[in-house]
Amino acid sequence: MDADLQAHIAFYLTGKRHSPNLLAIDGLKLQPALFAGYRDLTRLRYDFPLVLVKEGPAAVEPLSGLIDAILDKVARGDDGERIRKHVLRLEQEIRTRVAKGTSGTFSTLWDAAAPALAKDNKLMAESLSRARANLKVDGDVIDCDASLPYHLLGHAWAITQTQRAKKFAKDINRLVQKLSDIIKADFVNSDAGKSAENLRASFGNGPMDSFDFAAMSRILVKASAKKKPAKSRQKRVQNLLAVLQSQRFFPTSSATAEAPYSFAFDSCNDALKAYRERLPKAIELARAIAMAELEVRGEYSEVKHDALFESFGQNGLDEAELALLPDYLVRINATSLSGAEQSKLNEILAIDLPIKVVVQTDDVIEESPVGHLAFALRSRQLASMAMGINDVFVLQSPAASLYQLREQIQRGLDYTGPALFSVFSGATKTSGGLPPYLIGAAALESRVFPAFTFDPSAGRDWASRFCLATNPQAEEDWPLREFAYEDEKNQAVAQQLPFTLIDFVACDTRYSKHFSLIPRTHWNDTLVPVETALAQPGRGSLDSVPCLTMVDGEDRLQKVIVDEKLIREARRCRSMWNSLQELGGIHNSHAEKLLASERLRWEEKLAAASASAAKPAAEPVASVAAPVAAAEAAPVEPEAERSPDEAYIETARCSTCNECVQFNNKMFAYDGNQQAYIADVNAGTYAQLVEAAENCQVSIIHPGKPRNPNEPGLEELIKRAELFA
Repeated sequence: MDADLQAHIAFYLTGKRHSPNLLAIDGLKLQPALFAGYRDLTRLRYDFPLVLVKEGPAAVEPLSGLIDAILDKVARGDDGERIRKHVLRLEQEIRTRVAKGTSGTFSTLWDAAAPALAKDNKLMAESLSRARANLKVDGDVIDCDASLPYHLLGHAWAITQTQRAKKFAKDINRLVQKLSDIIKADFVNSDAGKSAENLRASFGNGPMDSFDFAAMSRILVKASAKKKPAKSRQKRVQNLLAVLQSQRFFPTSSATAEAPYSFAFDSCNDALKAYRERLPKAIELARAIAMAELEVRGEYSEVKHDALFESFGQNGLDEAELALLPDYLVRINATSLSGAEQSKLNEILAIDLPIKVVVQTDDVIEESPVGHLAFALRSRQLASMAMGINDVFVLQSPAASLYQLREQIQRGLDYTGPALFSVFSGATKTSGGLPPYLIGAAALESRVFPAFTFDPSAGRDWASRFCLATNPQAEEDWPLREFAYEDEKNQAVAQQLPFTLIDFVACDTRYSKHFSLIPRTHWNDTLVPVETALAQPGRGSLDSVPCLTMVDGEDRLQKVIVDEKLIREARRCRSMWNSLQELGGIHNSHAEKLLASERLRWEEKLAAASASAAKPAAEPVASVAAPVAAAEAAPVEPEAERSPDEAYIETARCSTCNECVQFNNKMFAYDGNQQAYIADVNAGTYAQLVEAAENCQVSIIHPGKPRNPNEPGLEELIKRAELFA
């Protein structure tokens, strides 16, 4: 065996370098080859930075989009091209400043950048001045950084609440005015309202010496003696008016209360506590609105409605009533989701509260205790758990794709129940200085952090609810991108490269030990692309080793060997992605099996018909139908009822993601259809059963009750298992 190949295989199998021709990549600033065109994002026009619009039809706009809108108005005529170049130069300057940490509104950043560019350049000054006069849309400018998820989703949530507040204030002010009119009318019709003093006060500034107000009062009191308003109604209307004016859920012009409540929180525990404390007031307000609507229409009947409203809200508020009030917003980091905070989040999602939760993840690859790389472990557990509840709106996305998902974000904010927004910021501290936008986009491309939405309001089936459309080339295992370069003979070369988990891990300095650089003089045909190794089911014949194409700081092509551990991890990542594809209706194994079965039956039917046509007419055909009839007559045994204490898997729904089998291959196993079942419930702990259920991407593992009453932490485990009963 060639000495180089032997050393390469040794590294591939062990991760150890036994040759001077295998070089560590630490400090070499290598990047995946497909990153070569993205070294300086400030020179590119793309979605970022974004402008959080203060007023306008959209809550957020890309800086480049607003610049284009301005150019459409001013870059015309003979000097149109000159104006376009100058304004685009200003856009690049603003983008550069924002990338360096400068903050501010679009207008302030424009005004700060323009003078420096236009200094000693009258034509540019004139171009920028004309363009500045058409800057009509303003707002804070934000880049794709660690603060983006909170700012963007918080801004969209605030706008949604403002729109709801406007409608609420309009309705409340109308009811307050109508109820006030009822009170005034009741007073006018009362004895006090008809008193001589009140009549005199209401007469105005005209001559009153010749008018007998006392006599008029006696006449009016006598005429209306039988039409006095009921005291119970007067009291009810006054109470309703007091509730509407003292409410603190939204600001209104008729409010007499303290400042409105705050509905944005930094922890699930605080949000849940506030919701519970305010619930009696929320019920009181919803009841007052319903009663007031009846009162102002003159439809309130004490006999009919008193008993009904006495028990109003005892079972909580329904969707229509909750829609009147603000939604709560919780913004937390995934690192804080442990213990009590995780429990409160589970409670929020499980009991259908009107709370929107933004969970930000800053690191999506961690070394697990058993040696695997944990790809966005917390995020996957959260999303799986939330979708398993079935009534939670779920959106997962890297921050780099949030603008593309703006319509889905709005649907989640408008959703009447709980919503979970799981976002990877891209602000990983071990990314070697690469911008968060690039890391976030790489997480999406590599299937490490796929984007998807689960919208319970879209329909009753997965085809309606679950969507993977935002992912690039969603029908493929890995997206393919064209990579063009010049070889050593200065010849243009173009090839299609997949962007895999291995490319993504290569961006993380923590895992450089899994790569070895091969000097150009030692390149040979035994170095095969990683996609070739990933396409093989196992280790193969070991006559070649997988390598990744990378570029150095001077954009020179380099090749690095990848060890076997990363190849296995990439296959796991692909398997998880394949499971999501199935949920999204892409390469669905059940559909493909059914299609293959139907195709086979059709081909057999055609073959039988062809054979029958070739035989004499008297040829009997009963023998062909007999097996079919026998199969149809076979009795189907009903599935036995399961005890709620029994641990089991809904095997028929298994998507073959390998998670549970790799977790404990003695407790979990695959049947002949490569679908999971519990092989030996005693081969692991109850904690492992519960953790497997939480990790299951389709929520089909049911832990049942613990078999060992002495297992530690059972109280918490049983509570966690209740979500999968």
